[in-house]
Amino acid sequence: MAKDTQQIVNKAWSYAHVLRDDGLSYMAYTEQITFLLFLKMAHEQTQPPYNRKPIVPPELGWPSLLEKDGDKLELHYRKILQKLGRKPGMLGEIFKKARQEIQNPATLKRLIVDLIDAENWSSMDADVKGDIYEGLLAKSATEVTSGAGQYFTPRELIKAITDVMQPKPEDTICDPACGTGGFLLSAYNYVTEHFGKSLDPDQKKHLRKSFVRGWELVPATARLCIMNIYLHGINADPCPITSGLDALASDPGERFTMVLTNPPFGKKSSIQIVNEEGDLEKEDHTYERQDFWTSTKNKQLNFVQHIKSLLRINGRCAVVVPDNVLFEGGAGETVRRNLLKQFDVH
Repeated sequence: MAKDTQQIVNKAWSYAHVLRDDGLSYMAYTEQITFLLFLKMAHEQTQPPYNRKPIVPPELGWPSLLEKDGDKLELHYRKILQKLGRKPGMLGEIFKKARQEIQNPATLKRLIVDLIDAENWSSMDADVKGDIYEGLLAKSATEVTSGAGQYFTPRELIKAITDVMQPKPEDTICDPACGTGGFLLSAYNYVTEHFGKSLDPDQKKHLRKSFVRGWELVPATARLCIMNIYLHGINADPCPITSGLDALASDPGERFTMVLTNPPFGKKSSIQIVNEEGDLEKEDHTYERQDFWTSTKNKQLNFVQHIKSLLRINGRCAVVVPDNVLFEGGAGETVRRNLLKQFDVH
């Protein structure tokens, strides 16, 4: 993580401690940062050199927050979240069921002015939103029950894989475990950088509407992914990111020319259930799917089988898997035999 980004993470974390004393969890604080950051970046996109049309109504935009203090600020912020959550398309998905959880108006004002408004987020080269989110999650990893400790693929690895795969304007890119959208944005940026000047109107529309598709199990992470791709100019309806659903549960029926992914590692697939005492616990889960070569509780083998079902004929995939996929017996051997028989594996 770059030094400047680390400084912003540390600054953001100092506010998290303040809000923690007010009863707000670290994960809830990170989500509030997501809302405010989106509003600030959406405003930045309307300014030079971007000069884009506003995606947030002016009366609900970032300047309207800067104008208010005290209880009026708290009420206005609450109204913004409620109204944007009722908007159609991806904007509504970003703010779906959003709640104002910063109860102290003075703290909210400091967060808006000192942390968010003090930075020009759109001018930063790196995917700073993801880096900051990753940094906050790493710091709050002790909150296991709230879903902290998500694994995010290093930006360098994402770029290296994208450079090898060389996506083209006509591709459709899928990540069935998309996290904050690193692979999807990398593929999008690769195409705009390498083909931008030669793209025709239909190709530009495809990039905005149907180029990327993702699934993410953790709703808070999916929210950040949707925010990221929306601010990069991707505006599809319905939303291209499916949130809160287990991607492995069924074949979605959709097929793609390219899959780029780093699915979660784990020896066994599991689902969360509520036991008789009312506590959450994990239960091993075997996926019974007609399109799978074999039934197994092994999560990475299930993702490999799921990915092969997502590919169109002559489709391509780059997937990060642990080394045991290469030598594990039983179901692992069945998967490898079929991969080598039906696919060109490198």
